[in-house]
Amino acid sequence: RISIPLGSICVCIVLLTIATMSNLANVHKCGLNEVILFLLAIIFGTGCSICSKTMMGLHGTNGTVDETGIPTVELFQKPLFQTFGMFIGMMFGLIMHWFVLAFKISFPGYDFDQDADEGDVEIPTEKTSLTSKMKAESNVDNASKEIPLWMYFFLAIPAIFDLAATALCMMGLQYLDVSIYQMLRGSGIIFVALMKQHVLKDHLHQYHWVGVFWNVVSVVIVGGTAMLASGGDGEGSNNSNTSETFWGVCLLMSGAFIQAVQFVFEEHVMTMDIPAPPLLLIGMEGLWGTILSICVMYPLGYYLPGSDHGSYEDPFNTWAMFTHSKNIQVAFFIYFFAIFFYNLFAVLVTFKLSSVWHAILDNFRPITVWGTDLFIFYYINPLFGEVWTQWSYLQIFGMAVLLYGTAIYNAPNAGSLLLEGQWWAFGINLSSEYEQVKRELEQAEIDDKWEAKRQEFKVRTRSSFIESPRISIHTQALRGIGAQHN
Repeated sequence: RISIPLGSICVCIVLLTIATMSNLANVHKCGLNEVILFLLAIIFGTGCSICSKTMMGLHGTNGTVDETGIPTVELFQKPLFQTFGMFIGMMFGLIMHWFVLAFKISFPGYDFDQDADEGDVEIPTEKTSLTSKMKAESNVDNASKEIPLWMYFFLAIPAIFDLAATALCMMGLQYLDVSIYQMLRGSGIIFVALMKQHVLKDHLHQYHWVGVFWNVVSVVIVGGTAMLASGGDGEGSNNSNTSETFWGVCLLMSGAFIQAVQFVFEEHVMTMDIPAPPLLLIGMEGLWGTILSICVMYPLGYYLPGSDHGSYEDPFNTWAMFTHSKNIQVAFFIYFFAIFFYNLFAVLVTFKLSSVWHAILDNFRPITVWGTDLFIFYYINPLFGEVWTQWSYLQIFGMAVLLYGTAIYNAPNAGSLLLEGQWWAFGINLSSEYEQVKRELEQAEIDDKWEAKRQEFKVRTRSSFIESPRISIHTQALRGIGAQHN
């Protein structure tokens, strides 16, 4: 009865998301790369969440049998194992990092010199304006700089942030409904925006803050929809008293804050004087996270009381179930690659755009997961996915609000929503601010073009072609300008 319009609704979700993300194409002069990165991050992030949810619902045997000789079957609810698997997957970034360096493969964050005969040329890449300005001023090749030893230890900090945020959110989830978890977790964009302005000193305009506000409103709507749907089905909320709920909110907000610190730290470490390339950042975060998981997380999970054979999570039982269950192995293999590519593209979104866009990306995930779950339930397998409820229309409205806030944040680029006193701007008029930003972008574009010309002159002044007597004095003078900047 509802499967007919449901397909159209799922298609609309995809098309509206792509249409809004296409506005990103004007953030930089070669913005198609940013659009593709953002969409890939959404795709793999959605797949990662669905794989995680599916793996939590799988059953498997740990190799033991009961009194009747029947193998013991248990539910594979292992959140610490999934966190551990995430860090292992991220370590694959180290292999890619070394591979890129060894073969000098063109990759965001890596700039390689050409041969001496062609001159010392810095290949321009598409980055944020802050990174571009730093590279233009220093004219130093990032990848050719030897990464100091302290950097490898310094990159343990985001792993600590990630592990702490995950632990706090998991502890808070014990006292809260999943809907409230999604709602409060999405509020992390506020912390990211505040730290981006006051810690990184990257000024956010008024329309940025308006976009952030509507992103938060969308998260509240989505979380409230899940609460209403839960109540409508008669399931109700968790039987937590007021003090436990308050404790859960405090834990979850602390986790959201630390996650925001991680996003901002990752943006900072990729724009320092000696920046960390994205692949190195991901790989070292995975390495340190794996070490912390083995030395800290799993011992705590084993000795803390819980429902997993007396522990919060028994690693020995986890390993036994993993080795004896083929379906769990296949699910983990898919999850392994999905979580790696999600983290890869999410960090590249931070590198190319900003940490705020990383937070916006995370706010998209609950909606894209919901749309995918609907498709799975009605078109693939009703044993999985999510059913359509009377409150699902409100969730679509929350998606529209999210797209609305994202389009506002992306202004004043073509295709974005400009707040100039229209009815849908609710009387807000920021025309003067848009004009100021446009002038700044035009000036930055002129500077980028001049820098590209200067790099071209550097190549030509090292070429043997300049020695030809047929080259005019004017041309040689122009090439000399580039040589003076060496």
